[in-house]
Amino acid sequence: MSTTKAASLADELVRQLERRIDSGELPPGSRFPTEKAITDSAGVSRTVVREAFARLAAKGLLESRRGSGAYVSEGARYRAFQVTPDEMREVEDVIKLLEMRMALETEMAGLAAQRRTDEDIAGMRECLDRMAAAADMDVSVEADAAFHAMIARATRNDYYSRFMDFLGLRLVPRRAVYLRDHPEVSHDVYARSIQRDHEAIFAAIVAGDPAQSRRAARRHMQKSLERHRQMQAGLGDPTGT
Repeated sequence: MSTTKAASLADELVRQLERRIDSGELPPGSRFPTEKAITDSAGVSRTVVREAFARLAAKGLLESRRGSGAYVSEGARYRAFQVTPDEMREVEDVIKLLEMRMALETEMAGLAAQRRTDEDIAGMRECLDRMAAAADMDVSVEADAAFHAMIARATRNDYYSRFMDFLGLRLVPRRAVYLRDHPEVSHDVYARSIQRDHEAIFAAIVAGDPAQSRRAARRHMQKSLERHRQMQAGLGDPTGT
């Protein structure tokens, strides 16, 4: 078996075992199936199983007990929340993320209006200018994510900043998801709509108006949600404003 093929099989086996842990089928403290049981059920070699076990151990999900076998780590119950790029490929997935972000972005904008500094304002302005000038979609997405990260920083609450850093570019739904099958003009219309939303949030934060900042942020998220829900239902152009 080639090294590449073995690595690919180990990848899939790790995913399968992680799903069983996440679902509770293999709860913390429970014993993993033996290497032989997995080789028989999954049809892979012991080399593949050992590689998968090593990766699970590196992730803190597996602990070996001499003479007893491999067990699901007690720490697996505290496994970090994740939103992976693979989970952001379809409209349904984007909607879930936007629903979660609704409350987060709304409160974050309100706190930023109360606590922002001149440096924060300058950073937000720079992000908006980059978005407005961007001719490349990827550059626009990066500037969009940076704008939201700047708002998080302006809250002076490290947890907001850390969560925004964790989400990274997943903060901004993939353009490929909702602009596929639409002409280039749709990209421009969408970009202008997003720019107006961001300018409204920025203006309220600069004015130091928490209530208006929350309204502007919520309106921005609500519009994005509605666009994606329309697309999910197959209704019209998702870039329409």
